[in-house]
Amino acid sequence: MAGEIHYPRRRLIRGIMHTLAIPALHLVADLHVHGMENLPAGGPLIVVGNHFSFLDPVAFVRIAPWPIEFVGGARPPHAPQTTRLFPWLWGFLPLYRGTGSTEALKDAKSILNQGGVLGIFPEGGNWAEVLRPARPGTAFLASLTDAPILPIALWGFTQVFPSLARGKRATAHINIGKPFGPLKASGAGREKRQHLDEIGHQIMHEIAALLPPELRGHYSDDPAIRRAAQGTEIYPWADKVEGEVVGQVR
Repeated sequence: MAGEIHYPRRRLIRGIMHTLAIPALHLVADLHVHGMENLPAGGPLIVVGNHFSFLDPVAFVRIAPWPIEFVGGARPPHAPQTTRLFPWLWGFLPLYRGTGSTEALKDAKSILNQGGVLGIFPEGGNWAEVLRPARPGTAFLASLTDAPILPIALWGFTQVFPSLARGKRATAHINIGKPFGPLKASGAGREKRQHLDEIGHQIMHEIAALLPPELRGHYSDDPAIRRAAQGTEIYPWADKVEGEVVGQVR
């Protein structure tokens, strides 16, 4: 039976991957990083970002000056095989859709309580290229642990592979905001869920402010952009239930 997770872990392989991520992203993209001065010295910290591309976790690793853990979907339904090697090598806390993923949330809380850094993409997947409402998990963890939140905006990464196929490098951006929080949800039942939803919207507004206006989707000040984003808020895996894998590598 697995015991409490310890932070940091997998130091050797993650150290190698972090070192390789820096030149690798610059090799495949014309990468622009903004706001490095906003990175805190350490945790506890929840790093959040929009999720448009399968390369988004690599972007987080590229800029992270501290060991970072990830929470993510255990079985990405439409992820290309070539993009699955990175999370497998890095290791992450798997969320099994439709189950509550209590083990992953317990591990995530433990990491933050140990002063660790946790990376999460609150939208819960990358099925669209405009900003969408957050799933409740990020707000729940933020409220449970009182950890500050660091917002990061990522764009241009969806064009990396199509551009490489044409023999070109896409222009990609990482825009790091200022930490905010801690945030707290009160009450119970529906009242608490409403507060968690409000925290989720606050988190996404912080990310939206770092994105170009045309990518802010549901959090745009422009009614036309919000109308164009209608439908992207529908969670594709709302009715999906995934079984947990016994004996997974931690």
